[in-house]
Amino acid sequence: MLAGALSFSQVPVIFDTDMGNDIDDALALALLHALESRGECKIIAVTITKDNPWAAPYIDLVNTFYGRSNIPIGMVKGSGVTPEDSPMIRVPAQSGKYPHKLLSGADAPDAVAVLRHALEAQADHSVVVIQVGFSTNLAHLLNDSRDLAARKVKLLVMMAGNFAKHDAEFNIKMDIPSAQKLVRDWPTPIVTSGFEIGNSMLFPASSITRDFPGNHPVADAYRNYMKFPYDRPTWDVTAALYAVRPNDGYFSLSEPGSIQVDQSGVTTLLPAASGKHRYLVMNDVQRARALEAMILLSSERR
Repeated sequence: MLAGALSFSQVPVIFDTDMGNDIDDALALALLHALESRGECKIIAVTITKDNPWAAPYIDLVNTFYGRSNIPIGMVKGSGVTPEDSPMIRVPAQSGKYPHKLLSGADAPDAVAVLRHALEAQADHSVVVIQVGFSTNLAHLLNDSRDLAARKVKLLVMMAGNFAKHDAEFNIKMDIPSAQKLVRDWPTPIVTSGFEIGNSMLFPASSITRDFPGNHPVADAYRNYMKFPYDRPTWDVTAALYAVRPNDGYFSLSEPGSIQVDQSGVTTLLPAASGKHRYLVMNDVQRARALEAMILLSSERR
């Protein structure tokens, strides 16, 4: 086996997130931990695009809660994008209930350096990158490490865009230049979960009450994100589920093409038989199966 290679079924994943802007980021990270516990993936790094000091400590405490305190965490530096306070990450990090080493995002290394180091350690064409925040970190990686990404990554899965309506989706419009650069220059295939996919499946508040133990950092984040109880779209969770289980029939794919991002942040797919970009589509049966899987995995701890 090549140095740094993993077993055939254990996909190395990088999770790039704007943790703190919505609860679906926390649910997606919990789902990835459950899939790692099942032997399906290996979280090799988590990188952050929300420029807020509590994002890194919260991710650190979640990783520690699942017994994986050594996962490298990288922080965007100086972007100034969505620095706003977020009780969903601040309250659990300040509570004292959950051990963690990082006390502030300032203590975390630069996200691009973490991305580069994580990729260098893996086998060629093995890594799946899951971007569920802004394109800032990956666009910066392309500045001097495009060849590294081309060599090490086999697939980029993004929660981004809206392919049902002509609207600018949040993850795109918060850093439009980076999104434009990413879809133009990223060297591997890209699969995108558009706004319409996660918006059609709501994570139920009843699962937070029923399925999560009393002291759980993801359940605490859910309760602190907005007035509880509420059901919330599963945007980022869909991207994480597809990234690790692309062949399990939860989703189908659009025709191939090239994703374009205009100056206002609106995304479109220009069809092309040789295109490397697709977006997720689904029918009612797939929707029911995917939601059931997301609820089960997000609450699972082994």
